[in-house]
Amino acid sequence: MKIKICGLFQNCDIDFVNEAKPDFIGFVFAKSRRQVSMEWAKAMRSNLSPEITPVGVFVNESLTKIANLLNDNIIEMAQLHGNEGETYIRELKTLTAKPIIKAVQVKVHADIEAMQDSEADFLLLDQGAGGTGQTFDWSLVGEVKKPFFLAGGLKADNIEQAIRAAKPFAVDLSSGVETDGKKDKAKILEIVRRMRYE
Repeated sequence: MKIKICGLFQNCDIDFVNEAKPDFIGFVFAKSRRQVSMEWAKAMRSNLSPEITPVGVFVNESLTKIANLLNDNIIEMAQLHGNEGETYIRELKTLTAKPIIKAVQVKVHADIEAMQDSEADFLLLDQGAGGTGQTFDWSLVGEVKKPFFLAGGLKADNIEQAIRAAKPFAVDLSSGVETDGKKDKAKILEIVRRMRYE
């Protein structure tokens, strides 16, 4: 099971993940309390362990900005959380060869069905716009043709249940590994240990 720790914005966050070794981390470029600038992401990326894949999180961002971040190797994947449609995804694919994740707000199974043939490489199934810390009904997931990240309110006490119910390619945690709005080293280490060794 792959693990993504999203919303890194402090230097110490990089130290935490370098020790824990999740598969992916996320830098949020969209407006958020965890938002980072291109310069700050570049500085943090330079200290990130090479075995961890950095992902950029965007909401209706300009194609050029995303392509530049990908092609300059500041991030290795783009995660789209806005109203980006298939035309936008196709255009982004002409600008970069790197993978694209498209977020889906899951209210009913049809929300996932509508995205089964998306040109995105991965889906990310979430409760809402992202960063809400709320779960959704995992029984809605059913069969998904594409590999997908499961997000939304995941933490140590519900992650195993979520995985059994939804069978994702990867789990995506942010507020579930924070204390008082900051990444918590002990929580990150615990969740990765639990996922890897149990």
